Amino acid sequence: MPKDEAVSKILINEKQIIKKCKELGTIISKDYENKNPILICTLKGAVMFYVELVKHITIPFQMEFMKASSYVDSTTTEQVNITSIANFEIKDRDILIVEDIVDTGLTLNKLCTYFKENKAKSVKIVALINKNARRKVEINPDYLGFDIENHFVIGYGLDYNEKFRNLNYIGIIDPNYLKK
Repeated sequence: MPKDEAVSKILINEKQIIKKCKELGTIISKDYENKNPILICTLKGAVMFYVELVKHITIPFQMEFMKASSYVDSTTTEQVNITSIANFEIKDRDILIVEDIVDTGLTLNKLCTYFKENKAKSVKIVALINKNARRKVEINPDYLGFDIENHFVIGYGLDYNEKFRNLNYIGIIDPNYLKK
């Protein structure tokens, strides 16, 4: 049973997330061996995933953070705002964007374009969640945790109006909660 009245169903529990982070960390460590990539956490949603993921990456890397968003409440505005611009050297660096959820793809598309325009050597994406049903632009994670159906999800960094990020699982928000 969900631990919060706002959650109608747990989709992915903490053990599943940790196991997937170990798998992804192993693959990323192998793929980026001898490359010293920059792992960029997209704030705020990806923080919990980022922290768990980097525990399992065994190669040297640089930690950075950026803030970009296109959501108000439970709806995308389709206007991506990057409110924290990179203040680190991008040119000729391998960039790995760590994202909580790929939904419409608009935010990641804007971030990838930004890094490519600033002459990154490579730009790839690792995402905890992929929600392909809502995609508006052609963008797919290079490394993926879980594919989900078209549900509004919260927990493990994902929020609804800045609430529920601290749940240690990913759950479907109860539609009745959204009506409150």
